[in-house]
Amino acid sequence: MQLDKIVGYHKALADPTRVRMLILLADGELTGQELAEKLCLSPATVTHHAAKLRAVSLLNERRDKNAIFFSLNTYFLKQYANAMQRLFEKPAAELKEPEEMDDKNERLKQSVIRNFFTSEGKLKHIPAQLKKKRIVLEHLAEKLEPGRPYKEKELNAFIQQFHPDYATIRREFIMHAYLFREQEIYERNPREMWEKWETLS
Repeated sequence: MQLDKIVGYHKALADPTRVRMLILLADGELTGQELAEKLCLSPATVTHHAAKLRAVSLLNERRDKNAIFFSLNTYFLKQYANAMQRLFEKPAAELKEPEEMDDKNERLKQSVIRNFFTSEGKLKHIPAQLKKKRIVLEHLAEKLEPGRPYKEKELNAFIQQFHPDYATIRREFIMHAYLFREQEIYERNPREMWEKWETLS
């Protein structure tokens, strides 16, 4: 279900300790021990809560010798907030079905796909214009299985079916919120989080 990630995000925040952790990390990186001391919790409890936040990509984690450092992932915090705003701006009926493009946008999308893809489905080149690029990225992202985790090699192999420059397309997928990455594992974002090419001029 495309809303699973957004629901998971709110479940992760439905705990005052986790919210306090994010507030503390908004001021900068802290170790697990430092968080435990500030929150008057055991390190094991901090690790438990951090795992819940990391599962929805709200925390970055790095290890330095015996210390684990946590930092706030502001990118995904903004992405979730924007996704919720877009959801509530839509009529209720649109939450049940994918948003239908008007005829003009549909014609543009089909035109871009015809012009930038061969009859065998190969991408001729990555469009320079942002709107057309997003149409191409969306077309490719739609072919990824929602809810399936992809290792980096698997994602590269998927992209190479369409275009040899897998590194650029992989980076564009992340930049425009079609995918999220955590510890070299990639997964398709809920469609509501994708950047909308329809709003571009």
